[in-house]
Amino acid sequence: MGEVINLRLARKQRARVTAEQRANENRRLFGRTAAEKAAETRARDRVEKTLDGAHLDKQPPNGKTE
Repeated sequence: MGEVINLRLARKQRARVTAEQRANENRRLFGRTAAEKAAETRARDRVEKTLDGAHLDKQPPNGKTE
């Protein structure tokens, strides 16, 4: 015969595992220092500025199109 399992305890254990996984995900997403957030912002701004500067269809500074 198989092993007897208390379903209430099994549900609680499964809930603990799920909560721990969610906590790890939140730590990864939100658990950053101000310096890490600032570095990511600088990197994103640098990439956007590089991409914006590489547009070929920009109008000349005087606003006239040829």
